[in-house]
This record gives sequence, structure tokens and C-alpha cells, in this order.
Amino acid sequence: MDFEDTKEEAAFRAEVRKWLDANAKNAGGGGDDALAERADKEFLKRAKAWQARKADAGYARITWPKEVGGYGGTPIQQVIFSQEEGRFDAANLGSPFAIGLGMCIPTLMAYGAKDAVARYVKPALHGEEIWCQLFSEPAGGSDVAGLRTRAEKNGDTWTINGQKIWTTGAQISDYGILLTRTDPNAPKHKGLTMFYLSMKAPGVEVRPIKQASGQSGFNEVFFTDVKIPDSQRLGEVGQGWQVALTTLMHERLAVGGGQGGGLDVPQLMGLARTLELEDGPAIKNAAVREKIADWYVRSAGLKYTTYRTMTALSRGQQPGPEASIAKIVVAPKLQDLSAFAMELEGEAGALKGADAPAHGAFQMGWMSSPGLRIAGGTDEILKNIIAERVLGLPQDVRVDKDVPFNKLPSGK
Repeated sequence: MDFEDTKEEAAFRAEVRKWLDANAKNAGGGGDDALAERADKEFLKRAKAWQARKADAGYARITWPKEVGGYGGTPIQQVIFSQEEGRFDAANLGSPFAIGLGMCIPTLMAYGAKDAVARYVKPALHGEEIWCQLFSEPAGGSDVAGLRTRAEKNGDTWTINGQKIWTTGAQISDYGILLTRTDPNAPKHKGLTMFYLSMKAPGVEVRPIKQASGQSGFNEVFFTDVKIPDSQRLGEVGQGWQVALTTLMHERLAVGGGQGGGLDVPQLMGLARTLELEDGPAIKNAAVREKIADWYVRSAGLKYTTYRTMTALSRGQQPGPEASIAKIVVAPKLQDLSAFAMELEGEAGALKGADAPAHGAFQMGWMSSPGLRIAGGTDEILKNIIAERVLGLPQDVRVDKDVPFNKLPSGK
């Protein structure tokens, strides 16, 4: 591993640090749970303004070609910019655009027509239009290919009927990418087709889901006789699974790249310094110190695993399935760390917001962490990826591999 910037990387870091120092300090930011604030009008206004400012400077998407509004840079330059932006609260302002720019638009650029790329990439890059990802369904669980939303073709128009669930940001999105079943007679992975559509199209209904935190960051989406022209298809008919894999690859990198909304060992140590236990300050309690040391070791392991990925990027290589390890560590650690912090807080652990210790950050982390263990692939799915693609273990037996979808037991 190489922990030092090259001469070129150091020059780029200095460039973006200078720009951020001049532009990010007054951009504002999100609160303790910026993801949950996506639908807040004032937050969206600040987020769109910051996104437009980055896009005008070429920093909104470092690795994208200059002809579509990117910087034309390298993956390691994107990492450097993210590190430097992370020093400011403005980094939270990117949350409404993370799915669109991190997952949907790359899929559109890979499989969409040239006129679609010309029409949609720039507005998304500048924060003018927000995108969501319409994959998960109530009956599918972690099996994305088990979806039942139907797309039936009549001439050059497709009619969509069905339901999606857990769609983050659907209530504020202008467009979405939609995975549908177009051939129920084919095995489940082979009868799928991907489209993009307007979330304001007739027949599209978004219903926010109330979460334990009181927020509504994700939604149910219903489709009733929604019309989509064939020109909005991404990839060939029946190629939807291959197209979806492009999206899922970007999604798992994005979800695994986070560190639990900023909650980690330093925040826990800060809390422990302010709390008094029966035997004195929590930070001096042996059991508390043992827990902090354990999470510090896990955080260090994750950091150095990330450094390996950064080194690969710096050498022009692409990260492999090892990137799934980050998410396997981050989400359970956030859940355990937040639960322990709330236990330390005693009766105050039941509070949230300004009245709670640390403004309720650990309470929000605890309530959001179970979702992180599902989003972007459940723990079980990612463990299979690591077992099969990293350790080289045999694949799970799939008895439904060659069975037509409409012949599979449905429980109805």
C-alpha cells in the first residue's frame, strides 16, 4: 500500500482544497441526519445551489468526461475531492443526488441513446433534476430478479403495472430507472428489461413510508397503466439483468463507502468524556475503554482496507468484489456502537434531537443502521459475494436457474 500522494495527486489536492476553502464554508450543510432531510425544501435549496456550484467548476463528477460536464479525471482524484469536501458540512448536501449521479446516470450513459445522454446528464450533474432507483419489490426481498412489475409492449409503447418499495428519494425525484419483467416465460434473470421514466408521469403514485425515526426517506411507488415509449428503454429487451448489474455495482460501492453518517470512535470518545458513571467519567471506565478499543481496531482495519482500494485506483486499476467488505463492517458497527452509546446515556438514551446528548446523533444512527444492513445488498448477499468472488468458494445451489418465472411457486 502507498499512503502518500504522488506529485500529481498532491497538486490536485492543493487545487481542490483552495477551491473548497473559498466556496464551501458558506454553502451550509445538513443536520445530524442529512439523508432524512432530503424532502425539506430549505435543505433541497441549499443542496441544489451547492451542486450547481460544483458542476460549474467541473467538480460535480471528477471521473466523468469533460464533454458531459465532468472533470475528466481519475478515480483517485474523485477520492481526493471527497476527502477534502468531507472537511466541510457542505459534504452532506450531496445526499439528494447520490443515487442519481452514483447509480442511475452511469447506467443511462452506458446503455442510453446519445440524445438521452445529451438531454439528462447535464441537468442531473447541476442538481436541476433528481433521480431514483426503482428495483426492490414487496415479494422479492433480496432477490432483485424475483420482481413482478410487468411491462407489456403495444407498438412502440410499453404499459407498466406493479409496485416498488424502499425507493429512497422517490418523493423528490424527477426521474427514475425502472427494472421490469417483460417475459414471464423466461427464467427470472432472463425476462427482465430496464427503462427510465418521469416520476411525474400519469399513473405513477409515490407513498412515503414512515420510519422508526419519524422521517420518511424512502417510499412505496405504484404503477397503474403507466405508458413508456420504447425509446426510453435501457439496453436490449430481456437484457435487464445485465443492465441492473451495472447499477448494483455502483450502489454497493456507494453504500459501503460511507462511515455511518460521521458516527465513529471519535464521536463515541467525545460522548464518553462528558458522561459520568457511578465510578467516575465514562472515559475512564475499563469496560467502556475496552469497547472503544475494539471499535478502534475495526475502524483501523476498514481504513486500511479502503487504502488498498485507493492504491489500486491510484495505479489505474479497478476495485474488485473486496469493496463489499466495507459495507459488511460499517453497518453492523454503526448499529452496535450506537446501541452502546445509548446505553451509556442511561435514561437520556430515550431522547432525540436537541434535548439528547450529542443532539441525538446516536439515537438516529441506531434507528437508521438496520436499513444500512439491507440497502445495497443485505449482509447475507454480500457475504455470498465475498465467499464466491474473493475466497473462491462454490456458488450456492440454484434450483430455479432454468425454470420459467411463471412456473415458480409464488405463495398465492
